Amino acid sequence: MDDYLQGVEFLAFTPHLIWMLLVLAALLTVSALVSGSETAFFSLSPGDMHELEESETRQSQAAVKLLDDKDRLLSTILITNNLVNIGAILTANRIIDLIIRFQGAALLEFIVKVILVTFLLLLFGEIMPKIFAAYNTLSFARRMAVPLTALQRFFKPLSALLTRTGGTLTDALAKKQANLSMSELTDAIEIAEADSDDDKKMLTGIVRFVRTEVDQIMKPRIDVVALEQEASFAEVRETVVRSGFSRIPVYSENLDDIKGILYVKDLLPHLGEGDGFSWQQLLRPAYFVPEHKKINDLLEDFQKRKIHIAVVVDEYGGTLGVVSLEDILEEIVGEIADESDVEAATYEQIDANHYIFEGRTHLGDFLRVLELPDTFLDTVRGDADTLAGLMLEIRGEFFCEGESVSFGHIELTARRVENRRIAKVEVALTGEDTSDDDPTDD
Repeated sequence: MDDYLQGVEFLAFTPHLIWMLLVLAALLTVSALVSGSETAFFSLSPGDMHELEESETRQSQAAVKLLDDKDRLLSTILITNNLVNIGAILTANRIIDLIIRFQGAALLEFIVKVILVTFLLLLFGEIMPKIFAAYNTLSFARRMAVPLTALQRFFKPLSALLTRTGGTLTDALAKKQANLSMSELTDAIEIAEADSDDDKKMLTGIVRFVRTEVDQIMKPRIDVVALEQEASFAEVRETVVRSGFSRIPVYSENLDDIKGILYVKDLLPHLGEGDGFSWQQLLRPAYFVPEHKKINDLLEDFQKRKIHIAVVVDEYGGTLGVVSLEDILEEIVGEIADESDVEAATYEQIDANHYIFEGRTHLGDFLRVLELPDTFLDTVRGDADTLAGLMLEIRGEFFCEGESVSFGHIELTARRVENRRIAKVEVALTGEDTSDDDPTDD
């Protein structure tokens, strides 16, 4: 111990020290009050807020006004607290220099000037007042409202500058974080506990929802049920009954020239009309959307326009298919079946490793059934939207029945081909994932 004290000299006490100690005590008191204010104001419960709003005292009204702009209040507290703490540190160091001359005892000087001063500042200027304020939030906030109002006015220019600068940086970081969070949210859902598998699937669907484009969920052109504009009323009734759809596109000459949408409910008052009835007058305008429109934006459009169906077109204006409100909702909640769904299921599971899929099955649905990540097919899917399209994209030529192609640990076999179109696909899970290898075909 004597080694640490070697060279240390205690100086005589002077009256000047009294003023320095009083200044230090005042600075610590201000630091304590301001630190406690931060805890008090930002810990007020809804009940406390209601009590402040109902009170007509000057203190309560000042507190309510401060809380109307919390960013400015916080900046005022932080500016005051930091300035006061810096002043307290400088004052404490000056007092120590007037009491002790350390000379060669550098370690002891560091302990006294840094560690001891920091400990006292944290204890009396931060920890104790914040603990007290946490248990007396309402009374503390009321007592400090008027002084903080005065400080807020005094530091207004500096506070406004810091708030504006901080807001700009916060907005930039928030945008970056939002982009990152969307890519990380799926992983978070996977490791989070959910009440059921259905809950987890719905949460995953919501995450995927904001990244999905219209062409990934639309009913492709070849599967669209549509009416020719010159069709007779008898043909219209037959098509409506056969399809079971409530909204049917109407075209002139071909599907690239959509004239409107026929709503079946508009036909109901005219069911007794003869075959010469001019049903074309019932058409409603069609809503056209580009193939790469995000489905969350499309859902918003549906809500604003109060419609349930849109025609999907490519960059040349050609019709690619149609998308309905039901298609969008199914991305979140899964398949929605009703009494009008007369088509067979898009897949059938043979055993744990074998499935039979419709060739027109969308790749998003395919990945969900096999519980594969959304990025699994990114390296080979190209412009393909359906399972049959994926097979053609991988192989680069048409298939005959029985021919297959592999990617990773999945083998795709054309089980039924109709006019060069793959109608049925057998999917076999072959074992380990080898997706880094090149696709092969038989």
